[in-house]
Amino acid sequence: QVQLVESGGGLVQAGESLRLSCAASGRTVRAYDMGWFRQAPGKEREFVAAIWRPIDSTSYADSVKGRFTISRDNAKNTVYLQMNNLKLEDTAVYYCNYLRPGSNYYNPQGSGSWGQGTQVTVSS
Repeated sequence: QVQLVESGGGLVQAGESLRLSCAASGRTVRAYDMGWFRQAPGKEREFVAAIWRPIDSTSYADSVKGRFTISRDNAKNTVYLQMNNLKLEDTAVYYCNYLRPGSNYYNPQGSGSWGQGTQVTVSS
């Protein structure tokens, strides 16, 4: 059974950091392009960051560029999102997903089912 489980969210103050994890089962993450997405209250889900085969190049939404870093640990079959200098507008539920083949490098789409996500709340 293919499953993605996000964790690591929490309540932090603006300027602080968090690291999100996405543990995969049923598929090896190294065989897929992977991405992080988020959905804030009342808004549509949006792209945040992606990591691409074969050399693990990365792409980011403009709103997080320079603050967030996506990476993966193939041995642990896990994808990470390091989030630094968090802002109030980063408050959202964060999801990871496999990327749809042929997705746009700068605005890819997720494929497959979405997990429960992990809540990130940034306070002032």
